[in-house]
Amino acid sequence: MHTTMIEETLLGKRTEYPRQYAPEILVGVPRYINRETYSLKDDNLPFVGIDTWHGYEIGFLTENGLPAVGILKLTYPASTPCIVESKSLKLYLNSLNMEHFGCNAIEGYELVAERIRQDVSKCVGGEVSACVFGPESRCVPSALVDYSILENEPWASDIVIDRYTEAPELLEKARDGGIMTVATHLLRSNCKITHQPDWGTAYILMSGKDLPTEESLLKYLVSIRGENHFHEEICEMIYTRLWRAFRPDEMMVCCVYTRRGGIDICPMRASSEELLPVGLKESALLTEKMMRQ
Repeated sequence: MHTTMIEETLLGKRTEYPRQYAPEILVGVPRYINRETYSLKDDNLPFVGIDTWHGYEIGFLTENGLPAVGILKLTYPASTPCIVESKSLKLYLNSLNMEHFGCNAIEGYELVAERIRQDVSKCVGGEVSACVFGPESRCVPSALVDYSILENEPWASDIVIDRYTEAPELLEKARDGGIMTVATHLLRSNCKITHQPDWGTAYILMSGKDLPTEESLLKYLVSIRGENHFHEEICEMIYTRLWRAFRPDEMMVCCVYTRRGGIDICPMRASSEELLPVGLKESALLTEKMMRQ
């Protein structure tokens, strides 16, 4: 499914919400389409990763017709052949609104989560985890804390930025290595098909003898502003550029995107499983919302 074929799907088209359960509306987009651009091979990826989705408009009916609402958390590994197209996921989730699940809300949460898990697993071609949380569910703190916000640093107001299409050549090597934990709320890219803007926060952890300067890293991340990619592709692009330029000992990139149409996505990639933020990667944990959510 190349870009022209993706354009023929629901994304970017005026579409009515389905009035009954419609698993066939889910669309999977092959990951290899973007990975070919960066010479990434599925059997030799320089990262492991998780794609985490939150659905804030989950609703269904119990067996006696009483509506129930909750928050969905959906996760699947970066090794699945496909990603789920966001608009098709939104429409699919809304197709559940008039379906009956369970004799009460608690039972319904489990049943609807299992239905979603099965349908999305089929769409992406791999194992999916799903959990639906009720309105009274407790949240765990985000693990993405103690990251320095690049644009808040004293030097940020003095640098000149004039590149707004992805420019990895902007990256410069720092004098010293060590550990870097930085973030920016200025992440912006555009949908590959509709070109609507996507806003988010990028979190980057790197350790090694060679690291980028903070100034050049911010310039690079801002240069993504004019790129047209899906969220997962942006995360993998950032990771691949930094990995190849600096060959760090360890690295993690997590992109937390603003919700659109009642859903958000938080793709994360890392050199090892242990570096992935636990609160985000585990479907059974609902984390406190961050700024961009």
